[in-house]
Amino acid sequence: MTILFDGTPNPALARLTDHSERFRMIIPASHTYSGAKDLQSMIDLLVAVRPTDRITDYPSVVDLREALALTNVQGNTHLWFDANDQIVGFAFVDPYNNLRFEFDQQAAHPDIESEIVTWGVECIRRAMQESGESLTLDASCRDDDIERIALLERHGFVMQEMRSLHMVRSLNEPIPTPQVPVGFSIRHVAGEQEVEAIVALHRAAFGTENMTVEERFAMMGVPEYDSELDLLAIAPDSRFAAYCMCSISQEENERTGRNEGYTDPIATHPDFQRRGLAQALLLMGFHKLKQRGIDVAVISTSSENIAMQRTAKVVGFRLQSTKLWFAKPVLQN
Repeated sequence: MTILFDGTPNPALARLTDHSERFRMIIPASHTYSGAKDLQSMIDLLVAVRPTDRITDYPSVVDLREALALTNVQGNTHLWFDANDQIVGFAFVDPYNNLRFEFDQQAAHPDIESEIVTWGVECIRRAMQESGESLTLDASCRDDDIERIALLERHGFVMQEMRSLHMVRSLNEPIPTPQVPVGFSIRHVAGEQEVEAIVALHRAAFGTENMTVEERFAMMGVPEYDSELDLLAIAPDSRFAAYCMCSISQEENERTGRNEGYTDPIATHPDFQRRGLAQALLLMGFHKLKQRGIDVAVISTSSENIAMQRTAKVVGFRLQSTKLWFAKPVLQN
């Protein structure tokens, strides 16, 4: 049984036994995620250390709630504390091998950077041991976040070509009426019984195994989830053809002073692409967000997803910010 750094048994770390001798914290006041109290501590830290204009960057408050609802993320999450038992940093590796972290530069121990990266590397080594695959530890930050870029580079992360594009669209501008292709219809998600089909749609759309039923449930389990904003396009043969998960976080809007709503993730099944379904879903989402008093719609997409970029521009989105991606090679010991 692997032991927590505060001396208590931790089953979530038991699988790290092979690496335990190599992974020793310099900072004694730290432990692996243990429940709702830790989640609240992470949220409090994020709100305290993030600049207001970046409070909605991933992971936001809502993202933390979604991520920490997943058992595999819970086991990949570590928190650091000061002598007064106040949180000074956290880090987790998400299901897609991305290292997500925040720390208080003023209060944290100087070695916390190294410990965060070491934690991420050990999580990837465990995943490699279980899967037999060669993996990298990935990370991201805004292209103007000079401090975070420098941190990643001095710890061996290499910048990649791919970017994430954050786009916005004013809902105070005219919103066209959605043009739904003949035979198709748009409705909102009816309930949890449709989750497996939505996940299958997402995987087919992107040609990936990314997105699981557990992840979809986590997205629908946050307090502000509104099923009427979770839109589905239904094909003439009753198949799920496309979806657009719109959402509003009043908590985030109160913290930022903005009045925004999200219009992603969005996906169209390959059998139904190039018919205008994504455009129709986005416009429908705009109308619904506008009806709820939202002023700005937000979407993010990859620099490699040219089709989504074109659709976003057609419906009025403009680029607001860009996120860089980094990868750190990890060797299996």
